[in-house]
Amino acid sequence: MTEKVTIRRLKTGVPGLDNLLGGGLPEFSFNLIAGTPGSGKTTLAHQIMFSLATPDNRALFFTVLGEPALKMLRYQQQFPFFDIDKVNDSIRFVNLSADLLEGDFDRALSRITEEVKAYTPSLVFVDSFRSVVQSAQQKEQGASQLQQFVQQLGMQMTSWQATTFLIGEYLLPEAESSPVFTVADGILWLSQNLHRNSMMRKMQVVKMRGQAQASGLHTFRINDEGIRVFPRAIIKQGAAAETFKAATGVERVAMGIAGLDDMLGGGLPVGYSLLVVGPSGSGKTILATEFLAEGVRRGEPGVIAAFEKSPSQLIGNKRLYPLVQSGQIGVIDTRSLDLSIDETLHDLIEMINKMQAKRVVIDSLSGFELALAPEFSEDFRGSLYRMVAELTDMGVTILMTSELEDRYTDLRFSPFGSAFLADAIIVQRYIEIAGQLKRAFSVIKVRGSEHDKDIRLFDITEDGIIIGETLSDYAGIMTGCPTIKPVMKGGGYEQS
Repeated sequence: MTEKVTIRRLKTGVPGLDNLLGGGLPEFSFNLIAGTPGSGKTTLAHQIMFSLATPDNRALFFTVLGEPALKMLRYQQQFPFFDIDKVNDSIRFVNLSADLLEGDFDRALSRITEEVKAYTPSLVFVDSFRSVVQSAQQKEQGASQLQQFVQQLGMQMTSWQATTFLIGEYLLPEAESSPVFTVADGILWLSQNLHRNSMMRKMQVVKMRGQAQASGLHTFRINDEGIRVFPRAIIKQGAAAETFKAATGVERVAMGIAGLDDMLGGGLPVGYSLLVVGPSGSGKTILATEFLAEGVRRGEPGVIAAFEKSPSQLIGNKRLYPLVQSGQIGVIDTRSLDLSIDETLHDLIEMINKMQAKRVVIDSLSGFELALAPEFSEDFRGSLYRMVAELTDMGVTILMTSELEDRYTDLRFSPFGSAFLADAIIVQRYIEIAGQLKRAFSVIKVRGSEHDKDIRLFDITEDGIIIGETLSDYAGIMTGCPTIKPVMKGGGYEQS
């Protein structure tokens, strides 16, 4: 036998979920939607059902000792995916509570079978399945009778020419020994975790037969639109090779500051990530603004995720705000706390594709970490690494800023130990010379490229950043001042 059976994949209508499943739900598969109470199981089932149900592909929704259909519909109709015209036309609700009040499993199974034969649905949902187990345990039903019911129901659902779903409450997937876990073709696990004052919802595709699903835990939210899944960023094979190719090529990005391109060895290679670190007020955001403005001048739209700037502060940026107003620079809304890196990455990718952006600014990593839910901030380095890899793999050039306390006692390039994330690093600092604080910066690294090794002074004027002479040249032209010897002392310098 050489011909393969083609299995049609059904689009779920849940943003991001099809990516997790490997393209959609296999038609005629038997699926389990499980998880803790309140994790969003019923909402997910309804969103899938209303998306897929049509007059030619009808759906049956059974409630088993759970919420009455009217109560469910009262709340579910608040979501835009709810279509009242489909109820009783393409979707039928059946309440099995009366059949199970006395623990009559055989009667419930017969009723389900009869309804399926009479309605011939393409989709079948049995909700609150866990409550059947709990009811049997409370009434001290025999374990063998309960197991037999579960096996029969599971086998019945796998035999119908329909895509079927069981929805129920479970504690942990590995802690369950129910036969339904064995016969299910697909298992979706939903959970919600409270960490300090933050609530984070996660989804895991435990099992999906016949197709490659995305592994691991993925963030999802329930908002006014329903459920939206944010697949976890996974580094693609060959991404490092593409980055090296960009470094060895001739295509470079102009920074928009006179003299800086020469210091970087001809500009920043396309697809690189640049980390600009320095203390407060040293000019990181101004450098990032010039980077975006230069892109606009060259017909390269940009996107900025400003984690430390309020809308009023962005309006006050006379250089940036007109570009935002004209639609040449996109701004990611980052003012809400409890963000996830996956959610932020999703918003960035969506705006990059919409605007065909070539440049991205993250200002700053310090504010980004603060805005993240605690679960993500604990693994900030790993999550950020995946995010940067995903963006650079798209071919965009990234500039990230990071607050770095200038303590003059040690030399650091990142407060998170995440300097390895960047292909290039610029360090800004303050230097005390003759009783004045001067701004200075240096290019620490540019992978695969020669760069300026000098430490240079710079000023911030109404025209932006003006790069001055090297520190050694400045010392030579000073009159009546001590000679400055560039002897590194953790970022400071000695006078003699």
